[in-house]
Amino acid sequence: MGSADSKLNFRKAVIQLTTKTQPVEATDDAFWDQFWADTATSVQDVFALVPAAEIRAVREESPSNLATLCYKAVEKLVQGAESGCHSEKEKQIVLNCSRLLTRVLPYIFEDPDWRGFFWSTVPGAGRAGGEGDDENARPLAESLLLAVADLLFCPDFTVQSHRRSTDSAEDVHSLDSCEYIWEAGVGFAHSPQPNYIHDVNRMELLKLLLTCFSEAMYLPPAPDGGGTNPWVQFFCSTENRHALPLFTSLLNTVCAYDPVGYGIPYNHLLFSDYREPLVEEAAQVLIVTLDHDSATSTSPTVDGTTTGTAMDDTDPPGPENLFVNYLSRIHREEDFQFILKGIARLLSNPLLQTYLPNSTKKIQFHQELLVLFWKLCDFNKKFLFFVLKSSDVLDILVPILYFLNDARADHSRVGLMHIGVFILLLLSGERNFGVRLNKPYSVRVPMDIPVFTGTHADLLIVVFHKIITSGHQRLQPLFDCLLTIVVNVSPYLKSLSMVAANKLLHLLEAFSTTWFLFSAAQNHHLVFFLLEAFNNIIQYQFDGNSNLVYAIIRKRSVFHQLANLPTDPPAIHKALQRRRRAPEPLSRTGSQEGASMEGSHPAAPAEPGTLKTSLVATPGIDKLTEKSQVSEDGTLRSLEPTSQQSSADSSPATEEPDQAWREQRRLSSVSASGQWNPTSEWVLSWKSKLPLQTIMRLLQVLVPQVEKICIDKGLTDESEILRFLQHGTLVGLLPVPHPILIRKYQANSGTAMWFRTYMWGVIYLRNVDPPVWYDTDVKLFEIQRV
Repeated sequence: MGSADSKLNFRKAVIQLTTKTQPVEATDDAFWDQFWADTATSVQDVFALVPAAEIRAVREESPSNLATLCYKAVEKLVQGAESGCHSEKEKQIVLNCSRLLTRVLPYIFEDPDWRGFFWSTVPGAGRAGGEGDDENARPLAESLLLAVADLLFCPDFTVQSHRRSTDSAEDVHSLDSCEYIWEAGVGFAHSPQPNYIHDVNRMELLKLLLTCFSEAMYLPPAPDGGGTNPWVQFFCSTENRHALPLFTSLLNTVCAYDPVGYGIPYNHLLFSDYREPLVEEAAQVLIVTLDHDSATSTSPTVDGTTTGTAMDDTDPPGPENLFVNYLSRIHREEDFQFILKGIARLLSNPLLQTYLPNSTKKIQFHQELLVLFWKLCDFNKKFLFFVLKSSDVLDILVPILYFLNDARADHSRVGLMHIGVFILLLLSGERNFGVRLNKPYSVRVPMDIPVFTGTHADLLIVVFHKIITSGHQRLQPLFDCLLTIVVNVSPYLKSLSMVAANKLLHLLEAFSTTWFLFSAAQNHHLVFFLLEAFNNIIQYQFDGNSNLVYAIIRKRSVFHQLANLPTDPPAIHKALQRRRRAPEPLSRTGSQEGASMEGSHPAAPAEPGTLKTSLVATPGIDKLTEKSQVSEDGTLRSLEPTSQQSSADSSPATEEPDQAWREQRRLSSVSASGQWNPTSEWVLSWKSKLPLQTIMRLLQVLVPQVEKICIDKGLTDESEILRFLQHGTLVGLLPVPHPILIRKYQANSGTAMWFRTYMWGVIYLRNVDPPVWYDTDVKLFEIQRV
């Protein structure tokens, strides 16, 4: 039968279903088989031939027929999984049912009255034959998920058969799926022969699995992080005997993927890469199964023991979700190396494009990879320490900085900006990250930033400066995070370049103008962060940082202005008047931009009409992080008040956001129009805590000496002054060094909810062929056009 005929017959069946007013019996196989038995329809055909309006019409007008259709389609998948799909006909039925369910499920989730349908044990259709089998007591959702899991390890359908032609077919029930893992890597050494048909079949089933999990999109975001997703919860439980091999297959498929085309440039132009869609689908299924709020559950503890298996089994039992559990227990160095190298290779892929355009296939799933990397670091502390143990972490840092810089002007990529910054915040809580940043930066990825010679720390500062001064308004909530990262790494930065030093001072200059300080309740925190970073560098890394010291001396007026900040009402009023005339938050004046790198393109805004999904607000920096103090021996001690005691005893140098908020409410008046009104008391309350002592002492000692050199030698040449500063010392002249404060990321349900909306938004927008969720009534986020 030709493909046109089979499409026609399939369409006829759909029309019959939508026009029948009477329930069709589940036993009427002649009717139901039309949907899957003799058709060869692609998933695109199914989407075209089953219009949304008709699915909704059946749902409203003959619900029992929609229920029977779902029940019969699941029944066919269960039968296929039981028999092992040996004939072509069985394989075709399984694929057709899988596509049909992928089409229909979002419309079931969309309607709250139907949401329990898949979890009921007696489908509306009643069971055919009515035999009292135990299996019959399973909710439909469970039968569906177990069938899909079995089908993902079905010899000659989704995995290579191990039997010789003389053997009888492998028994699906006794088959050990751990011997059929899809790709070498974690816990599996054998790399199966690539097989196009198997990849395509796996992809269809993973698409169905993702659609099952997508019920989360139809529930509004919950402030407490929301409950667990019942589909994910069941699929990742001990009920699924394939949980371990499937987790490993997904992880290895993603991390082993090499889009370059086996190392030969331009190879991808000769061979179409059928692996990429599977890798992308695997990455999406993986991050969804790992959607787990670590703030509310006990996460496995870390100890240094090593056992012979890929999963560390010495830890106490971790979360119920086996995927999270397995991820948190990976512990072998070679496994970490494989995962890190794989993710770094894929994240760097878009950067390779810029050296040899089109030499490699450009992958599009970097956002899913960043979520996966985040989950790995968040759930597996041994992995985090491994990443920071060598300079390999820089292979993650550079692509993230590239994405941040590239997306800074694009409203549709706010989510990407956030996740990049969150990952850097998480890494910056560890001393080793700051130490690694001292490695010279020689890779010249074309980026729209000033040219500089220096380290990875310089690159980070130059990119952050660019985001703050030339990103769009929606990024302002990230400024606190960006500067917290700078403070966290500052005690370890051995030598900043002149370009980076000037950028930091330009930020201080911009943030300490009176109108900026007075125009919002928490703008002054940014000045506190920058001063804290300068203090750390002066106290702990003075010797190599003559460029920064010189920049501070040149811009000394900024520090004097801060020390003499006006606090009287007329001056405050005048500063705010000035603001109404100059609404631009940060000017580029005073920052010598310099030429951008060769071959770079300016960061572009989104094309008009680009779709984006809304995101929930992220918690403030005080909720995102907890303060720790670095002791003499390098260990961290948490400074968070254990009981809700007043935080007045926290050191005066660090004006903390939560404390500041309480102060502000007391000291400022918010006028009836909701307009922010700074008062003298409010300004005084934080001005007195500005940590200026160290810098003022430095200026007091060095400025006269520098001025003397200039007068004596008639110097206008900075190299002589820099030479003097390089050899100078302030030993014994500065105040006693303050303890180093690190603000470490802490898990919280606010970020867990943010990750959920971000991740599903990415998945929604990236699945366009077929458009699984388009035009359905999702509740987790809004779809907006730029």
